[in-house]
Amino acid sequence: MPLIQVVVVLIVVGVILWLINRFIPMARSIKTILNAVVVIAVILWLLSVFGVLGSLSGIRVGK
Repeated sequence: MPLIQVVVVLIVVGVILWLINRFIPMARSIKTILNAVVVIAVILWLLSVFGVLGSLSGIRVGK
């Protein structure tokens, strides 16, 4: 995936999250949970895009 496309996706996700936080009325705790879920999802997506998450899947824990 080209770097420009990654940056565009990050900008779009950021703008959508900002719009949701700014204009959709909901409890502060729900907004916090929503923000955390989106940030974790974006981090996992970035790790998979750059190939870090794929290399971590080969690690075995336990027997």
